[in-house]
Amino acid sequence: MNSLISVKWVFRIAGIYGLLVLIPMYFMETQTGIDSPPAINHAEYYYGFIGTAVAWQFVFLLIATDPVKYRLIILAAWVEKFSFGIAGLVLFSQGRMPDPIFAGSLIDLFLGCCFVWAWFRIKKELA
Repeated sequence: MNSLISVKWVFRIAGIYGLLVLIPMYFMETQTGIDSPPAINHAEYYYGFIGTAVAWQFVFLLIATDPVKYRLIILAAWVEKFSFGIAGLVLFSQGRMPDPIFAGSLIDLFLGCCFVWAWFRIKKELA
């Protein structure tokens, strides 16, 4: 049962961290264009990304309430985390991603690994 508490915390931390990082981005469109030129000229993609990513943070918080019940959703959470984490590795190795964004992709890669650990922890708990 203690391992389920650990699993709950993994998803709770991931969700809270994500909200803290993503929500301020709603107010940073202009600054993002300044820090990472060119300016954003398709705001629908920018805000669409943020909205989708914020929605996933709520999914992580939902999983944290009952990881056994929501275990299958964890598989989709792997995709959410590894899609950015792996892309970050590739883009950074090609010199196409700035250091601060790469650091964020590494955090997603780490959280993805935590989600894999959580999946197997729950499986072991159910056995």
